[in-house]
Amino acid sequence: TDKLWISGQPSDADLVAAGGAGIRKIINNRPANEEPGQATMSEAADRAGQLGMEFVNIPVAPGRYSLEAVRAFQAAVADAGGPVLAHCKSATRSLSLWAIGEVLDGRLDTGDLDGLGSRLGINLAGAKDWLRDNS
Repeated sequence: TDKLWISGQPSDADLVAAGGAGIRKIINNRPANEEPGQATMSEAADRAGQLGMEFVNIPVAPGRYSLEAVRAFQAAVADAGGPVLAHCKSATRSLSLWAIGEVLDGRLDTGDLDGLGSRLGINLAGAKDWLRDNS
């Protein structure tokens, strides 16, 4: 959207470019220590701050969505003073959190998720499963 960008794990160069493009907040959806060499949350928050961006940590293990995480994600986007970059390892969790919230709030229909995922190259089956089991 105009306010939300979603990606896989950004490199430092990606973060610099995002800051230059006007991103004001980074939302991390990766749990700590998900893979070797991953920056700590403190390191990630410090780097975002150095680049003039706020850092929000909403960790979600693969396939382990919760209503609390969806609502925290929505609030973090809504409260941002500009565009937001949300990321996880591959972009699937970040997009799924957004999509689940959009369906729960009636802005998307579950039937829209296959086309959205296909258009973006991201499998939203986990989001659809969560919605089926929790709505």
